[in-house]
Amino acid sequence: MLIDSHVNLHAPQFDSDRVEVIERARAAGIALMVNICDRVSNYPAVRAVAEAPDIWCTVGTHPHEAKENPQLTAHTLCDVARDPKVVGIGETGLDFHYDLSPRDVQAAVFRVHVEAARRTGLPLVVHTREADEVMGQILEEEYARGPFRMLMHCYTSGAELARRAAALGAWFSVSGIATFRTAEDVREVIREMPADRIIVETDCPYLAPVPHRGKRNEPAFLPKVLEKLAEMRGWSLEEAERRTEDAFFALFDRIPRP
Repeated sequence: MLIDSHVNLHAPQFDSDRVEVIERARAAGIALMVNICDRVSNYPAVRAVAEAPDIWCTVGTHPHEAKENPQLTAHTLCDVARDPKVVGIGETGLDFHYDLSPRDVQAAVFRVHVEAARRTGLPLVVHTREADEVMGQILEEEYARGPFRMLMHCYTSGAELARRAAALGAWFSVSGIATFRTAEDVREVIREMPADRIIVETDCPYLAPVPHRGKRNEPAFLPKVLEKLAEMRGWSLEEAERRTEDAFFALFDRIPRP
């Protein structure tokens, strides 16, 4: 089973052909997709895409958007997460590359999401960019307060943060970046990730894998990511598919396994 663990199908890039994009995904063998919430205020649009029986969703606010609601509460997230179609909390985290929200606001809103993940038992979908030390510190501090499950989505950060997150039981997702010619540092980290906690994603419409790089990404391109993961880990394509499927359902356990 091919599963795209991170799509943004509610994004405006798909407004003209969303139905066709979803149909192409199914034709390419994508059996399940998780539509990721970029901000709580946009949840209705995110949830509308998840009306399809093979699409699920999350609730949360991306670090870029943290400034929109710095007073966000775990109660709000937990309330929305009562919807059985919600299978994760996030995408949330820290992005010190663009700094589109103040860093202290990003951190505070991130901790609110951690608390919601802890209360609901749903996995936390973590975005981290150029914030390795602070991210590691927050994850360890929060885990010490009470365990929670986490997914380091589209992981491109350093080996040390990967080790710290893995020690807390984190899952990791691999995206089209792994196929980029200049991304050998990312591939080195992927080779060391826990074999039973790796899943795949497109992060569409962003980060299209080779040979589609530069185009709008879509879930139908996911097989190229899986092929690269298999190559990097020395797995057959069938083994890579089985391993990532098992890891996905172990993490997103609100989704019934067919």
